[in-house]
Amino acid sequence: MADRVTICECFARDGLQHEEQFVPTATKLELLAAFTAAGFRRIEATSYSHPRHVPAFADASELLAALPEADGVAYKATCPNPRAVQRALADLDAGRGAEELSFLVSATEGHTERNLRTTRAAQWGNVAEMARLAGGRFTLVGVVSVAFGCPFEGAVDPGSVVADIVRFAELGAGLITLGDTIGAATPRTVADLYRRVEQAGVTVPVVAHMHNTRGTAIANCVAALDAGCRHFDTAFGGVGGHPARISYGQGLTGNACTEDLVSLFEAMGVETGLDPERVADASRLCEHALGRELHSMVAKGRKEALHA
Repeated sequence: MADRVTICECFARDGLQHEEQFVPTATKLELLAAFTAAGFRRIEATSYSHPRHVPAFADASELLAALPEADGVAYKATCPNPRAVQRALADLDAGRGAEELSFLVSATEGHTERNLRTTRAAQWGNVAEMARLAGGRFTLVGVVSVAFGCPFEGAVDPGSVVADIVRFAELGAGLITLGDTIGAATPRTVADLYRRVEQAGVTVPVVAHMHNTRGTAIANCVAALDAGCRHFDTAFGGVGGHPARISYGQGLTGNACTEDLVSLFEAMGVETGLDPERVADASRLCEHALGRELHSMVAKGRKEALHA
């Protein structure tokens, strides 16, 4: 079992969608440059969500046009519907596109209606059309949201989640993300779901996207690692969650914290390919961008050591 992982930094998208205040484009670009300098090879940069619903990404095309160039770095944009893919194609044709596109499916009808304003059947129809429109010009990343629990329906059938993963694989996804959207997963349910995916014969890499609502994100990432996962989504400072204008989930709904997971993996002898000092630099920039202390235990410890 190779002890090397790929971490996708999601602060600029999943992190910022939870913020009430718009973060200026120039600030986002400074952060993205810091992420590339730290060694991240996959970075979630923005979303093509409609600005009326998620104002944080009203500058998606402007941001993509000015992204820092870095060899071997893939930038990702989220696309909720076919119109979003058309926007991504237009940007790509203009020479300013993302390399990866995320397509979202919720594991339950309740979350689909609230988050995507449609039904599961209709969204799968959208996803099929989106894959057709993309025409092989991007790496497609299928995302199954609320894969471990739904704020509206409670427990989620893992068999249904595996069926969604298989469906994404059949549509040509290059990566498939298991989203623990409300932080309902446990190490045991994570291990069980990865075992089911393996038994289903899925060969596409399955990304662990864990939220820390109940303080279990790091433990769940380790469970995924032990189950064979080598792709993880995180966000600096543990920020993020549902869009600011959509209310569900309780408490701190943020992502697995980048600083903390990188530190743990490195201590375990798991290579991340990241520069610890530049990760620390990026962590400080993220706090400065949001104007508050964030939730990384590693960052807090670093500050205490400096003032000891």
